[in-house]
Amino acid sequence: MTHPRNPGMPLTTDWFDRVQVNRPAAERRAATLATRRSVKKEHQAAWLVNAIQCTDLTTLAGDDTPDRVARLCAKARRPLADHIVEGLGLARMPVTGAVCVYPTMVAPAKRALSNSGIPVASVATGFPAGLMPINLRLAEILYAVEHGADEIDIVITREHVLRGEWTALYDEIAAMREACGEAHMKAILATGELVTLTNVYAASMVAMQAGADFIKTSTGKESVNATLPVSLTMVRAARDYGDRTGVKIGFKPAGGIKTAKDAISWQILMKEEMGRDWLRPDLFRFGASSMLADVERQLEHHVTGRYAASHRHAIA
Repeated sequence: MTHPRNPGMPLTTDWFDRVQVNRPAAERRAATLATRRSVKKEHQAAWLVNAIQCTDLTTLAGDDTPDRVARLCAKARRPLADHIVEGLGLARMPVTGAVCVYPTMVAPAKRALSNSGIPVASVATGFPAGLMPINLRLAEILYAVEHGADEIDIVITREHVLRGEWTALYDEIAAMREACGEAHMKAILATGELVTLTNVYAASMVAMQAGADFIKTSTGKESVNATLPVSLTMVRAARDYGDRTGVKIGFKPAGGIKTAKDAISWQILMKEEMGRDWLRPDLFRFGASSMLADVERQLEHHVTGRYAASHRHAIA
C-alpha cells in the first residue's frame, strides 16, 4: 500500500452517537447498484481484471498446510491462463492484491511470494470470534508481524458494540494498531453480528478513530457476511471520516462474494460512493477465494466465446 497511514485520533463520540441509519433507505440505494448500470464487453473485462488486482486471495481452513498455501500463492502470482492475458491484450500478468492466511502460515506464504511484490495479510486476534484475552490477541499480532505479515486483519469484540462500550472498543483497537507496527491494519467488524446498521456506522467510526487503515465487513464465518447495504453504510462512514480528517480509509468486503457479477457490483459501489481512487488495491480489497474462479471463467468467455470446464482453470 502506498497511501499515507491513518494516524488515528482521540475517541470523539459526537461524530456518530446521534447518527441513525435508515435500513430501508440503505437497502433501496444498494438495490440500484447492480441494475442502474450495465457493464458489457470490453468494459466488463476491464472491471473484472481490476477485481483480480483488488482481491485478497484467501485460505482460512483448519486443514491449511504450507503446500496448500504455496499453491494459493502460485495462483496469486498467475491468476489467469496465458492465452487469456494475451487475448485481453494485457502488457503483463495481473496479480492479486494480497494473500490472506492464518498466522502460522505467514512464513510459508512469504517464501512462496518472494520477489513477487504481493503482500501477505494475516488474520489475528483470535479470529474469527475474537473471544481471547487481550494479551493473547496482541501476542498473535506480534507473532504474525515477526514472521513477515505486511497486513493484519484484526477482529473486534462485538460485545463492546452491542453494549455501546465505545471507550472499551476504541482502547482495544488502538492497542492492536500499536502492536501492528508498520503492518497495515484492517479492522473486521463482523457486521452480521452487530444487529443494526446504526451499530455498523458507529463501529466503523470508532475503528477509524482508533487508527484502522481499512474497515472490513466480515470474517466470512458469520451466518450473514458482506452485503451491499452494510457495505454502503461502512463506505459512507469512511467518506464522513475522510471529509473531517482528510485521511483516506480503505474498505474490504469479505464473505459470500463469489461471482463476477458480485465483483462488478461492489466496484460500482466504490466508484459511485467514494470515487476512482477506491478502485485500486491501496484502498479497496475483496476478501474472496471462489470469486476468482468465476472471474477467470467470464474472462475466458470474453476472449474465446465459450466457457471452459472448471478443471481447465488452475485451482486456487
